[in-house]
Amino acid sequence: MKQNRLAAIDIGTNSIRSIVIEPLTAGKYRILDDEKVLVRLGEGLNQTGMIAPAAWERAMEALSRQKKIIDGYKVRSIEAVATSAVRKAANGADFVRDIKSRIGLDVEVISGDEEAELAALSAFHNFDLEGVRHLIFDIGGGSLELITALGTHMEEVLSLELGAVFLTENFLKQDPVSPEELLKLRKYIRKSLKGSYTGDRTGMHCLVGSGGTITSIATMVTASRRERYDSIHGYELLRSEVVHLLAMLLRKSDKERRSLPGLNPDRSDIIIAGVTVVDELMEFFQVNLLRVNERGIREGLILRGLRRQSLLPKEKPPRSWRDSALEFAHSCHFDEGHSLHVAKLALEIFKALAVRFRLTDKERRLLEAAALLHDIGYFINYSSHHKHSYHLIRHADLFGFTPRERELIANIARYHRKSLPKKKHDQFVRLAANDQALVSRLGGILRLCDGLDRRRNGVVESLEFALSPSGLRIKLIGRDDMSVEVFGAKEKSDLFQGAFKLKVVIEAPATTGSKP
Repeated sequence: MKQNRLAAIDIGTNSIRSIVIEPLTAGKYRILDDEKVLVRLGEGLNQTGMIAPAAWERAMEALSRQKKIIDGYKVRSIEAVATSAVRKAANGADFVRDIKSRIGLDVEVISGDEEAELAALSAFHNFDLEGVRHLIFDIGGGSLELITALGTHMEEVLSLELGAVFLTENFLKQDPVSPEELLKLRKYIRKSLKGSYTGDRTGMHCLVGSGGTITSIATMVTASRRERYDSIHGYELLRSEVVHLLAMLLRKSDKERRSLPGLNPDRSDIIIAGVTVVDELMEFFQVNLLRVNERGIREGLILRGLRRQSLLPKEKPPRSWRDSALEFAHSCHFDEGHSLHVAKLALEIFKALAVRFRLTDKERRLLEAAALLHDIGYFINYSSHHKHSYHLIRHADLFGFTPRERELIANIARYHRKSLPKKKHDQFVRLAANDQALVSRLGGILRLCDGLDRRRNGVVESLEFALSPSGLRIKLIGRDDMSVEVFGAKEKSDLFQGAFKLKVVIEAPATTGSKP
């Protein structure tokens, strides 16, 4: 696949980012290199209308280094674009010509609408948005791109001068930011939104946001909660969390913000403007949920490049979380028959308990995913394969799941065998108390069902239940002798009984040569 490698470069107002990828099958790809350099190309642009000489040279130095890295990977093509700062600067065309002359890189200056479409391309690729109305947005240094959509059908596309650098330089002069400055900033953002957006503001399910402001919000929130994820892609935030974060930032000076966990010090001076835009967007569209797209415009460039090279179908079937889980399981050479059967039995138990214990459809999805993936640790080796399953799942790019949900699935799978959750298990202890209880319950179901397929032959075909205030009686329906499965389920009912506070009784029809 080396001959099909692609690269993308996004020359933004605040930073320049490059990425090198290698296509895989079915429109997927793996990242070979990912580089980001803060250059502040838009520094002083609002006052002079020009790219400043110092910013010009910083950009040239960064692009020269990135081009050398890209050349080392022998890519097939490079998608390079410049956005708001170059678009706006009077000397932007000279800047692009200088890049061609000095670095040998062809750069396309794209419009705000094109930026928005690239952000939408990335969001559609990464999130299950079928059948819901939503807003996709990307906050850069100079501009804000907005797309309202129903499913994958875009309704309205806007590019507004509401970037974090632009707003900071024009409205936020004091340190800490004064209430008067913040009020003027809010009024400007509201006026811009009201004056430009003419569509229906009601019925929005969620916002999907990309750009440095969005990833910074997510990393600050996760740091404050002491949550640890390899990636915050897909992380979900509530409006209340954005409001509280902004209030905390406003109380601090720039020096104090620079030391905040989760915030890159280079972004400390522009973060308040960026978070204020997010807060106003959620207020304007009356949306309570923000989903984080860690990839955004840069990935949109890659996807566009793949399409141009005929390496990505123009129309792809809708992705589903289950297909994604199964695809990952197949890549780990899982025992498909056993995993599907354990998932089937687990969902039968889940259904029997759902009403009493107020189990939700989202929790059902977590259980099914964990059941499908619980044994993928065999891919590494049998010994401690439950622990290997945990690590493989938490590092997996599972479509349709948030970072928190991936962590829960990994923990549920981890406890399908061997020891129960303990205080010395770091990955369990760092979960919130309600998530620990959920892992114990769903992990208990999975553990019990793994015992019900002890011989991996599907001899237990289905289950019947009698639920009482203090216990759950499970009658096994199947063929042949099921004594091994009765024993296996009893041995592995410990976590279930503790989590649900129910005594489990397993029954199977008597067969010749076995005891009931």
